[in-house]
Amino acid sequence: MPDTAVLSQAGIERSRQASLRFFNLYRLVLAGILLVTGAEFGLGREHPGVFTAAVFAYLGAILTLGFPDAGRRLGRERVIALQVVIDIAALAVIMWTSGGYRSGMPVLMMIVLAGGGLVAEGRMVMFFAALATLAVLFENAWRHAAGGGPGDFFQVGLFCAGFFGIALVSHLLARRAQANASLAAERGEALVKQQAVNERIIRDMQDGVVVASAGGRVRQANPQARALLGVGALEGRLLTDCDPNFEEVLTTCCDSKGRLLRLGPADRLLRCRTVCGETGAAADGDVLIYLTDFEDIQRDAQQAKLAALGRLTASMAHEIRNPLAAVTQAAELLQDERRQQTQERLLRIVGDNARRIEHMIRDVLALGRREHPHPETIPLQPFIADVLEERGFRRPDERALVVANIHAGLSLQFDRAHLQQIVDNLLDNACRHCSRTPGAVQVVARALMGGRVALHVRDDGPGLDERVRAHLFEPFFTTHARGTGLGLYIARELAGANDAWLESGPDAPGADFVLTGRS
Repeated sequence: MPDTAVLSQAGIERSRQASLRFFNLYRLVLAGILLVTGAEFGLGREHPGVFTAAVFAYLGAILTLGFPDAGRRLGRERVIALQVVIDIAALAVIMWTSGGYRSGMPVLMMIVLAGGGLVAEGRMVMFFAALATLAVLFENAWRHAAGGGPGDFFQVGLFCAGFFGIALVSHLLARRAQANASLAAERGEALVKQQAVNERIIRDMQDGVVVASAGGRVRQANPQARALLGVGALEGRLLTDCDPNFEEVLTTCCDSKGRLLRLGPADRLLRCRTVCGETGAAADGDVLIYLTDFEDIQRDAQQAKLAALGRLTASMAHEIRNPLAAVTQAAELLQDERRQQTQERLLRIVGDNARRIEHMIRDVLALGRREHPHPETIPLQPFIADVLEERGFRRPDERALVVANIHAGLSLQFDRAHLQQIVDNLLDNACRHCSRTPGAVQVVARALMGGRVALHVRDDGPGLDERVRAHLFEPFFTTHARGTGLGLYIARELAGANDAWLESGPDAPGADFVLTGRS
């Protein structure tokens, strides 16, 4: 049986045991009252000897069946059923000796049925109601045969209907109580498991976690917090005793970004983030403090920078070697060449390769000193028109290639210089790979759900090969002989800095680059 079922059953059993104890106590008190004061209330006046014998027998049965030993030998369910049957039989005999239903015994039978519905299982409670009904009807029929009035059957019928109603209601209430006990046990077990999981997670966290009172006294701390602070125990101590700088941490409530401090005997550089209680003030509730080892973060970041710098240096050396060799060779040939036409060609080679090196270095420098963006609401239609007009002055042959189709109401939240650099780069790629026919490159914008806008730059070229698509935004990856391989990489970085993203859409039929940002 699962643990939840065991706990649920145990809770139900405890509830039934408590109800049964109170029910037995009620029986004992009732038998004592009938024995001591029954005659004073007019009970047993028609047959005093039978009344006295019935009360003594009832008291004896209560004492015999009320001990736990009876339940172990006969079975608890059998004992409960036997007790209720004896209650009904004893009350029926007392009713017969005391003048019928007017003696009040049917009311006591209702109490017995209500108690039986709480402690009995299954449909036994309906059997008890039927037994009480037969007893009352039989006693009233015998009394009617002895000369009772016809109106007695109506009163008795009401009592009998009440028997079944009370039995049914008490049984339903018992089932509901059992269901609630089962649910409480399941939720209790789930809560215990959840608490165990939470404690395990907090214990194994890489960050230190400290729970402090409003006065700065530590209530709980995980092992990582003790290790980061360099102390053996924290519980019960004042944080300011570990380090006076904690005074600054405790006075800052809900600092999600945190601050860098050197704390504790270990004197480690830690980032401290505080979360206060529900009241929102550190003086009114507990304070939750997260401690992150910032020295490890800085060390990892430095290693990542060094590794990236090594890859960048190797790539730069490889990329610069080819144009530099061409420049060197052209310069050597210029020294020996006397013809004007050949000199012009060699000078053009020198210029082209020098510009290629300069473009590569400019891209690398731009990658390293990317400025913080200053976003503004940019209407796309006039912005794209200005970009195309400027490109038309620089490259007159592109004026007929690019067609813009942008709705007047669309805009982007973007840094203007960043957006122009991204669009320029996408247009360079599109114009390079298109068919060079009028309208071969299209700039289209459309509104998306959630207040976003997608700007498409499409061409009618051959599209992107899957192998190329997989490395499209990697630095120094290019399919163009004179490309640096940094254009799309920098464009994506700039898009990310403006809370936007740049991706390659499906070929339709040529390449389709999509810039998606906030409207």
